Amino acid sequence: MQNSDIDAGLTPPPLMPKVERQRLHDTVVEHIRRFIVEGTLEPGKKLNERELCETLGISRTPLREALKVLAAEGLIDIEPNRGASVSKMSEAELRETFELMSGLEAFSGELAAERMTAVELTEIKALHYAMLACRAQNDLAGYYSRNQAIHDKINEAARNSALRQTYIAVNRRLQALRFRSNFQIPKWDSAIHDHDEMLKALEARDGKRLSAILRQHLLDKRDAVLQVQSREDAAAAKLKA
Repeated sequence: MQNSDIDAGLTPPPLMPKVERQRLHDTVVEHIRRFIVEGTLEPGKKLNERELCETLGISRTPLREALKVLAAEGLIDIEPNRGASVSKMSEAELRETFELMSGLEAFSGELAAERMTAVELTEIKALHYAMLACRAQNDLAGYYSRNQAIHDKINEAARNSALRQTYIAVNRRLQALRFRSNFQIPKWDSAIHDHDEMLKALEARDGKRLSAILRQHLLDKRDAVLQVQSREDAAAAKLKA
């Protein structure tokens, strides 16, 4: 009986090409997701594959694979024979999704206040102060990345895998809208005040208080987004008239 290659002491070939391909795939997805979140690709915008390939320095195959992932996340709409475009939520979808997220955030806060470790609290404090520094420099992108990291760490600290999976799926659809909710300076500063109160509630391990702050925080973002969308829709209607 012949021994297998492994039995003969031979090792399987390296899998580096697959790893590199996966890294490229993840990188492309992340780049396009950021373009959507930060408004480089606006809601409803039809995607030009050639331009995206040139911008990212890639071929159409990894681009199309990335678009399929983003379509599954609800960020991209792909229609046969019409290509891909950035998803645009209706007012009803927007209201309902923010309401759902407000509940997810509130529940995360209640559990996190009870289960968060001292190390996690220290990490959130560091992110909070870094976020304030970005606000002082009017760095909205830097502010938003740290803001979202804080919310994400609170959700992780809840230590509930079912909640975690639902949170990630819903939040992906709202990230671009949450980013836009800070375009007005008063709304931006109001959000910072909320984060100050969140940190106090976390330090006090006051889950009920943190839950209430997070719920209202998300509902306020919903209202801010609805105001922005209403103005944009009115402006678009005037251009068409």
